[in-house]
Amino acid sequence: MAALLDEDQPEKHCWVCFATESDDHSAQWLSPCRCRGCTKWIHQSCLQRWLDEKQRGIGGDGDGGGAGVCCPQCGTRYHVVFPKMGPLVFFLQQVDRALSRASPFAAMGALVGTAYWSAVTYGAVAVMQVLGHKKGLNMMERADPIFLLVGLPAIPVVLVLGKMVRWEDVLVRFWLRISCHRQHAVSNDLRPLPGAPGDHLSVSRTLCGALVLPWISSMLGRLLFRGVTSNLRQALLGGATFVLLKGSLKVYVKHQQHIMQTKRNILDYPDTRDTATSP
Repeated sequence: MAALLDEDQPEKHCWVCFATESDDHSAQWLSPCRCRGCTKWIHQSCLQRWLDEKQRGIGGDGDGGGAGVCCPQCGTRYHVVFPKMGPLVFFLQQVDRALSRASPFAAMGALVGTAYWSAVTYGAVAVMQVLGHKKGLNMMERADPIFLLVGLPAIPVVLVLGKMVRWEDVLVRFWLRISCHRQHAVSNDLRPLPGAPGDHLSVSRTLCGALVLPWISSMLGRLLFRGVTSNLRQALLGGATFVLLKGSLKVYVKHQQHIMQTKRNILDYPDTRDTATSP
Protein backbone atom coordinates (compact mmCIF):
# COMPACT_ATOMS: atom_id res chain seq x y z
CA MET A 1 0.00 0.00 0.00
CA ALA A 2 2.85 2.44 0.85
CA ALA A 3 4.57 1.53 -2.42
CA LEU A 4 1.36 2.32 -4.31
CA LEU A 5 1.17 5.76 -2.67
CA ASP A 6 4.79 6.45 -3.55
CA GLU A 7 4.08 5.59 -7.19
CA ASP A 8 1.07 7.95 -7.31
CA GLN A 9 3.02 10.86 -5.78
CA PRO A 10 4.65 12.94 -8.53
CA GLU A 11 8.41 13.33 -8.50
CA LYS A 12 9.74 16.52 -6.99
CA HIS A 13 11.25 19.14 -9.34
CA CYS A 14 13.28 22.16 -8.21
CA TRP A 15 12.01 25.28 -10.02
CA VAL A 16 15.45 26.91 -9.74
CA CYS A 17 17.91 24.28 -10.96
CA PHE A 18 15.25 21.98 -12.57
CA ALA A 19 16.82 18.93 -10.88
CA THR A 20 14.61 16.04 -9.82
CA GLU A 21 14.49 14.01 -6.68
CA SER A 22 16.28 11.14 -8.38
CA ASP A 23 19.23 13.33 -9.38
CA ASP A 24 20.36 13.91 -5.79
CA HIS A 25 18.90 11.75 -3.03
CA SER A 26 20.79 13.62 -0.30
CA ALA A 27 19.37 17.07 -1.17
CA GLN A 28 17.03 18.75 1.28
CA TRP A 29 13.67 19.72 -0.22
CA LEU A 30 11.35 22.56 0.85
CA SER A 31 7.81 23.65 0.13
CA PRO A 32 8.01 27.25 1.49
CA CYS A 33 4.87 28.74 -0.07
CA ARG A 34 1.32 28.02 -1.26
CA CYS A 35 2.39 27.02 -4.77
CA ARG A 36 1.30 23.65 -6.15
CA GLY A 37 2.46 21.57 -9.07
CA CYS A 38 5.88 22.15 -10.65
CA THR A 39 6.66 25.23 -8.54
CA LYS A 40 5.87 23.67 -5.18
CA TRP A 41 9.27 22.17 -4.38
CA ILE A 42 12.74 23.69 -4.23
CA HIS A 43 16.11 22.70 -2.88
CA GLN A 44 17.14 24.31 0.40
CA SER A 45 20.49 25.29 -1.15
CA CYS A 46 18.84 26.68 -4.30
CA LEU A 47 16.43 28.77 -2.25
CA GLN A 48 19.31 30.11 -0.16
CA ARG A 49 21.20 31.17 -3.29
CA TRP A 50 18.04 32.66 -4.81
CA LEU A 51 17.37 34.65 -1.64
CA ASP A 52 20.94 35.96 -1.65
CA GLU A 53 20.59 37.11 -5.27
CA LYS A 54 17.19 38.64 -4.56
CA GLN A 55 18.48 40.53 -1.55
CA ARG A 56 21.51 41.72 -3.53
CA GLY A 57 19.21 42.98 -6.27
CA ILE A 58 16.93 44.97 -3.95
CA GLY A 59 19.75 46.24 -1.73
CA GLY A 60 18.95 44.12 1.37
CA ASP A 61 17.65 45.43 4.65
CA GLY A 62 20.44 44.56 7.04
CA ASP A 63 18.59 41.61 8.63
CA GLY A 64 20.21 38.85 6.55
CA GLY A 65 19.25 37.18 3.31
CA GLY A 66 15.60 36.31 2.89
CA ALA A 67 14.01 38.87 5.18
CA GLY A 68 11.11 40.54 3.46
CA VAL A 69 11.29 38.38 0.28
CA CYS A 70 8.18 36.78 -1.20
CA CYS A 71 7.53 33.99 -3.65
CA PRO A 72 7.51 35.33 -7.23
CA GLN A 73 4.57 33.08 -8.15
CA CYS A 74 2.00 33.18 -5.34
CA GLY A 75 3.34 36.15 -3.37
CA THR A 76 3.70 34.26 -0.09
CA ARG A 77 6.25 35.80 2.25
CA TYR A 78 8.96 33.32 3.07
CA HIS A 79 9.20 32.46 6.75
CA VAL A 80 12.93 32.75 7.47
CA VAL A 81 14.37 31.87 10.88
CA PHE A 82 17.80 33.12 11.91
CA PRO A 83 20.01 31.69 14.64
CA LYS A 84 20.14 33.66 17.84
CA MET A 85 22.82 36.32 17.71
CA GLY A 86 25.10 37.39 20.51
CA PRO A 87 24.45 40.55 22.54
CA LEU A 88 27.37 42.40 20.92
CA VAL A 89 26.12 41.72 17.38
CA PHE A 90 22.58 42.71 18.36
CA PHE A 91 23.84 45.97 19.91
CA LEU A 92 25.94 46.81 16.84
CA GLN A 93 22.98 46.14 14.54
CA GLN A 94 20.74 48.43 16.56
CA VAL A 95 23.39 51.16 16.48
CA ASP A 96 23.73 50.78 12.73
CA ARG A 97 19.95 51.07 12.25
CA ALA A 98 19.79 54.15 14.46
CA LEU A 99 22.61 55.81 12.52
CA SER A 100 20.94 55.01 9.20
CA ARG A 101 17.67 56.59 10.33
CA ALA A 102 19.31 59.66 11.88
CA SER A 103 21.74 60.38 9.03
CA PRO A 104 19.21 62.28 6.80
CA PHE A 105 18.27 64.58 9.67
CA ALA A 106 21.93 65.08 10.58
CA ALA A 107 22.79 65.95 6.97
CA MET A 108 19.91 68.43 6.80
CA GLY A 109 21.01 69.99 10.07
CA ALA A 110 24.56 70.30 8.76
CA LEU A 111 23.34 72.06 5.62
CA VAL A 112 21.15 74.45 7.64
CA GLY A 113 24.01 75.13 10.04
CA THR A 114 26.42 75.78 7.18
CA ALA A 115 23.99 78.22 5.57
CA TYR A 116 23.40 79.97 8.90
CA TRP A 117 27.06 80.45 9.75
CA SER A 118 27.76 81.53 6.16
CA ALA A 119 25.09 84.21 6.60
CA VAL A 120 26.64 85.25 9.95
CA THR A 121 30.07 85.53 8.34
CA TYR A 122 28.69 87.53 5.42
CA GLY A 123 26.88 89.87 7.82
CA ALA A 124 30.04 90.49 9.81
CA VAL A 125 32.09 91.19 6.68
CA ALA A 126 29.37 93.52 5.35
CA VAL A 127 29.33 95.46 8.64
CA MET A 128 33.13 95.92 8.53
CA GLN A 129 32.92 96.94 4.87
CA VAL A 130 30.28 99.59 5.51
CA LEU A 131 31.48 100.95 8.86
CA GLY A 132 35.16 100.38 8.39
CA HIS A 133 37.29 97.56 9.71
CA LYS A 134 38.08 99.01 13.16
CA LYS A 135 34.68 100.57 13.78
CA GLY A 136 32.91 97.44 12.66
CA LEU A 137 34.94 95.23 14.97
CA ASN A 138 34.44 97.58 17.91
CA MET A 139 30.69 97.72 17.29
CA MET A 140 30.39 93.92 17.14
CA GLU A 141 32.54 93.47 20.25
CA ARG A 142 30.34 95.83 22.28
CA ALA A 143 27.06 94.45 20.94
CA ASP A 144 24.96 91.78 22.65
CA PRO A 145 25.89 88.26 21.40
CA ILE A 146 22.23 87.36 20.92
CA PHE A 147 21.73 90.48 18.82
CA LEU A 148 24.72 89.50 16.67
CA LEU A 149 23.50 85.91 16.23
CA VAL A 150 20.14 87.22 15.03
CA GLY A 151 21.10 90.48 13.35
CA LEU A 152 24.14 89.40 11.32
CA PRO A 153 22.42 86.56 9.40
CA ALA A 154 19.41 88.83 8.86
CA ILE A 155 21.55 91.18 6.73
CA PRO A 156 21.76 88.92 3.64
CA VAL A 157 18.12 87.87 4.07
CA VAL A 158 16.95 91.51 4.06
CA LEU A 159 19.15 92.30 1.06
CA VAL A 160 17.74 89.40 -0.96
CA LEU A 161 14.14 90.24 -0.04
CA GLY A 162 14.72 93.88 -0.95
CA LYS A 163 16.19 92.83 -4.29
CA MET A 164 13.02 90.86 -5.06
CA VAL A 165 10.81 93.96 -4.75
CA ARG A 166 10.10 95.10 -8.34
CA TRP A 167 9.33 98.74 -7.61
CA GLU A 168 10.46 99.77 -11.10
CA ASP A 169 7.44 98.04 -12.66
CA VAL A 170 5.12 100.04 -10.42
CA LEU A 171 6.69 103.31 -11.57
CA VAL A 172 6.50 102.26 -15.22
CA ARG A 173 2.79 101.44 -14.95
CA PHE A 174 2.13 104.71 -13.15
CA TRP A 175 4.02 106.61 -15.86
CA LEU A 176 2.11 104.82 -18.62
CA ARG A 177 -1.26 105.53 -17.00
CA ILE A 178 -0.41 109.23 -16.77
CA SER A 179 0.62 109.21 -20.44
CA CYS A 180 -2.61 107.46 -21.46
CA HIS A 181 -4.77 109.94 -19.55
CA ARG A 182 -2.97 112.82 -21.21
CA GLN A 183 -3.64 111.31 -24.62
CA HIS A 184 -7.33 110.63 -23.69
CA ALA A 185 -6.79 106.90 -24.06
CA VAL A 186 -8.39 104.11 -22.13
CA SER A 187 -6.03 103.08 -19.36
CA ASN A 188 -7.46 99.57 -19.10
CA ASP A 189 -6.15 98.74 -22.57
CA LEU A 190 -2.53 98.79 -21.44
CA ARG A 191 -0.56 95.89 -22.76
CA PRO A 192 1.65 93.81 -20.50
CA LEU A 193 5.00 95.39 -19.80
CA PRO A 194 7.69 94.02 -22.08
CA GLY A 195 10.68 92.46 -20.42
CA ALA A 196 14.27 93.07 -21.32
CA PRO A 197 16.49 90.06 -22.08
CA GLY A 198 17.27 88.37 -18.78
CA ASP A 199 14.82 90.65 -16.93
CA HIS A 200 12.84 87.77 -15.44
CA LEU A 201 13.34 86.91 -11.79
CA SER A 202 16.54 84.86 -11.73
CA VAL A 203 17.61 83.30 -8.45
CA SER A 204 21.32 83.54 -9.19
CA ARG A 205 21.10 87.12 -10.48
CA THR A 206 18.96 88.24 -7.54
CA LEU A 207 21.30 86.58 -5.02
CA CYS A 208 24.47 88.01 -6.57
CA GLY A 209 22.97 91.50 -6.93
CA ALA A 210 21.82 91.52 -3.32
CA LEU A 211 25.13 90.29 -1.89
CA VAL A 212 27.33 92.80 -3.77
CA LEU A 213 25.11 95.77 -2.83
CA PRO A 214 27.02 96.67 0.39
CA TRP A 215 30.34 96.81 -1.48
CA ILE A 216 28.88 98.92 -4.32
CA SER A 217 27.22 101.22 -1.80
CA SER A 218 30.46 101.67 0.15
CA MET A 219 32.52 102.41 -2.97
CA LEU A 220 29.99 104.89 -4.40
CA GLY A 221 29.63 106.58 -1.02
CA ARG A 222 33.38 107.13 -0.72
CA LEU A 223 33.58 108.30 -4.33
CA LEU A 224 30.59 110.66 -4.46
CA PHE A 225 30.17 111.77 -0.85
CA ARG A 226 33.67 112.43 0.40
CA GLY A 227 32.47 115.34 2.53
CA VAL A 228 30.41 113.02 4.73
CA THR A 229 32.51 111.93 7.70
CA SER A 230 30.45 108.92 8.77
CA ASN A 231 31.15 105.69 6.85
CA LEU A 232 27.62 104.49 7.50
CA ARG A 233 26.09 107.62 6.00
CA GLN A 234 28.41 107.38 3.04
CA ALA A 235 27.31 103.78 2.42
CA LEU A 236 23.63 104.64 2.81
CA LEU A 237 23.89 107.59 0.42
CA GLY A 238 25.91 105.54 -2.04
CA GLY A 239 23.42 102.68 -1.91
CA ALA A 240 20.45 104.99 -2.36
CA THR A 241 22.18 106.66 -5.32
CA PHE A 242 22.95 103.31 -6.94
CA VAL A 243 19.43 101.95 -6.45
CA LEU A 244 17.75 105.12 -7.72
CA LEU A 245 20.07 105.44 -10.72
CA LYS A 246 19.68 101.80 -11.69
CA GLY A 247 15.91 101.92 -11.15
CA SER A 248 15.56 105.11 -13.22
CA LEU A 249 17.44 103.54 -16.12
CA LYS A 250 15.27 100.41 -15.93
CA VAL A 251 12.10 102.54 -15.85
CA TYR A 252 13.26 104.51 -18.89
CA VAL A 253 14.19 101.36 -20.85
CA LYS A 254 10.88 99.63 -20.06
CA HIS A 255 8.94 102.76 -20.99
CA GLN A 256 10.71 102.93 -24.34
CA GLN A 257 10.12 99.24 -24.91
CA HIS A 258 6.43 99.72 -24.22
CA ILE A 259 6.28 102.57 -26.73
CA MET A 260 7.99 100.42 -29.35
CA GLN A 261 5.53 97.61 -28.66
CA THR A 262 2.47 99.84 -28.97
CA LYS A 263 3.75 101.37 -32.24
CA ARG A 264 4.70 98.10 -33.89
CA ASN A 265 3.15 97.26 -37.25
CA ILE A 266 2.63 93.95 -38.99
CA LEU A 267 3.22 93.95 -42.74
CA ASP A 268 1.50 91.92 -45.44
CA TYR A 269 3.24 88.86 -46.68
CA PRO A 270 4.90 89.72 -50.00
CA ASP A 271 3.35 87.74 -52.86
CA THR A 272 6.12 86.62 -55.17
CA ARG A 273 3.67 86.03 -58.02
CA ASP A 274 2.49 89.63 -58.00
CA THR A 275 6.00 91.00 -57.91
CA ALA A 276 7.03 88.71 -60.75
CA THR A 277 4.17 89.81 -63.09
CA SER A 278 4.32 93.49 -62.21
CA PRO A 279 6.09 95.64 -64.88
